[in-house]
Amino acid sequence: MAIRAVLFDFSGTLFRLEHEALDAHGDLMRALTAPVGVADGLTPEMEDAWRRRDLDADLHRDVHVVALQAAGLTEPGAALTFYERLVSAAYWRAYPDTFQALRKVSEAGLRVAVLSNTGWDIRAVLRRYGVDHLVDEVVLSYEVGMIKPDPKIFLLTCERLRVDPAEVLMVGDSEEADGGAEAVGSKVAIVEPLETSARPGALLAVLQKHGIIPV
Repeated sequence: MAIRAVLFDFSGTLFRLEHEALDAHGDLMRALTAPVGVADGLTPEMEDAWRRRDLDADLHRDVHVVALQAAGLTEPGAALTFYERLVSAAYWRAYPDTFQALRKVSEAGLRVAVLSNTGWDIRAVLRRYGVDHLVDEVVLSYEVGMIKPDPKIFLLTCERLRVDPAEVLMVGDSEEADGGAEAVGSKVAIVEPLETSARPGALLAVLQKHGIIPV
């Protein structure tokens, strides 16, 4: 089937958590924003909470604060302040080709969704960069009670876009999470979650490879 819709992951795909105030905590940032795995220093109980963090906004905040404290942010209020930066639109940077990729997909007459495992509302980032009007649906795990790679979250997104899963391309940075779209018959393309300056054209390259935009 021809592709009629493109689903984009958020973190590491369209945008990346990057800010000079976070530069000194590079390893910690990678652990906190990784689509899979568990942050260091958590008790078994908190490890379970970490795996479920993207299902609930309060749990997302609380378990991140515990992880930040375990990582050394022990001054009163420091961990919560740091967490608030992680979920602030001002601390997220778009990849160089994000706007162009979304615009070209929309102009091609395809439906567009952002599908993210997250415990906070990323729509503020889309608005900050002026791309919200290029997205037909935003599906967030904590709002729908499902996490990638659960096939049901891909099926729900396809239903909202009114397309067959076989007519969909999922673009993300995680084989484990985003690759789950293959289970419902969708195509999958994986990009590397590099620094934004080191990945200027990966999204456009994916769209070209799949015949959505001309080479």
